[in-house]
Amino acid sequence: VSSTFWTTQMFRLGSRALLRTPSLVIQKNANYASLLPKKSAIDQHVETAYAILAQNPPKNQAELTNLLNNSSELKSALSGLNQDKADYIRNDVLLNYFASKKSKKPVRVVVTGASGAIGYALLPRIASGELLGPDQPIHLHLLELPDAMKSLQGVVMELHDCAFPLLSDITATDNVTRAFDQVDYAFLVGARPRSKGMERSDLLKANAAIFSTQGKALNDVANPSVKVLVVGNPANTNAYIAARNAPKIDPRNFTAMTRLDHNRGLAQLSEKTGAKVTDIHNFAIWGNHSATQYPDISHTKINGKAASSLVDKEWVQKTFIPTVQQRGAAIINQRGSSSAASAASSAIDHIRDWVAGTNEEWTSMGIHSDGSYGVEKGLYFSYPVVCRNGDFEIVQGLSLDEFSKTKIKETEAELKAERDGVAAYIPK
Repeated sequence: VSSTFWTTQMFRLGSRALLRTPSLVIQKNANYASLLPKKSAIDQHVETAYAILAQNPPKNQAELTNLLNNSSELKSALSGLNQDKADYIRNDVLLNYFASKKSKKPVRVVVTGASGAIGYALLPRIASGELLGPDQPIHLHLLELPDAMKSLQGVVMELHDCAFPLLSDITATDNVTRAFDQVDYAFLVGARPRSKGMERSDLLKANAAIFSTQGKALNDVANPSVKVLVVGNPANTNAYIAARNAPKIDPRNFTAMTRLDHNRGLAQLSEKTGAKVTDIHNFAIWGNHSATQYPDISHTKINGKAASSLVDKEWVQKTFIPTVQQRGAAIINQRGSSSAASAASSAIDHIRDWVAGTNEEWTSMGIHSDGSYGVEKGLYFSYPVVCRNGDFEIVQGLSLDEFSKTKIKETEAELKAERDGVAAYIPK
């Protein structure tokens, strides 16, 4: 609702135009027209209030009310006004602060391969506020190959046609430096797909060239605290390549997406047991986002019961694990193309939980290994993690049976081999 609407309503309603906030009540039966400064002065004082609030943005209406009442800086800024005029300014801000989008500065989010199927599914959800919340403006940076720029312009047109209130700006480009300029979040979706007859080693090298270039660009122009999610496959090794080419950025700020595998595992357990996915806890994906990944239910609880007591071992080893490992291939076989909607949804889940936290629930993220559970340091390896305060922490102290240890070693060996295969793209 516009500020003009609320101002008009307050003039019209007089004594009934009272905010239900005890400490911020405009005086009854006031002659508002005579009390208010000229509109230009109103705007100036409101903008001053917004600028003061921007220094320590309130997260909700209660915090906003507290700051409007108690901020010494705001009191000083309004000290030249009489009480009625100062109260009017405070009420204007109270009514319109969160709706105005001035409550937060836009954050810059880059999506590479933005006109592809995953990008197409991902962008509306980011722009709608699903990623970072309903009061966080977004400046989208969209990167594509030169030959795909025409398609990308069509995507931009659709984003404009959606009229997302939170979408403050769009930068669409085929220039990697411009795309990554000052970005706060990076979804590295675009990657070279494996073509018919292409060896995996050739695929690794083709993507190494892409992700080494993108890592260098992030290093040079992105926000140093940028949070990076690599979606393009082979995601773990692509994250390793990008991170090694970005020495100014904490390697923990680069991650690979195994949340899709995690969600697939939850869905399979839900289907098998009849439980809601929200009733399933402490499930994990270990290792590489590949057919060697290890979907682990050994610590999983379903409605408070051990998952191992609800499903038999043979089903876990011969059906559940292969199904999760091969789910991507199964989807390609059914629809003729790779996962897009589920990949985009999982990418949203990954970043949103990283930022907002998991409320002490486990999730799975491909992260820079610190050596936990004997995995070689520096590999990008999926672990069970808990997210809080914009960071993640590996779940420690888990007992692993011999089957689990073997599976973890198998997927670690694959990641070591992939790393060795792209050594030419890693700075010394």
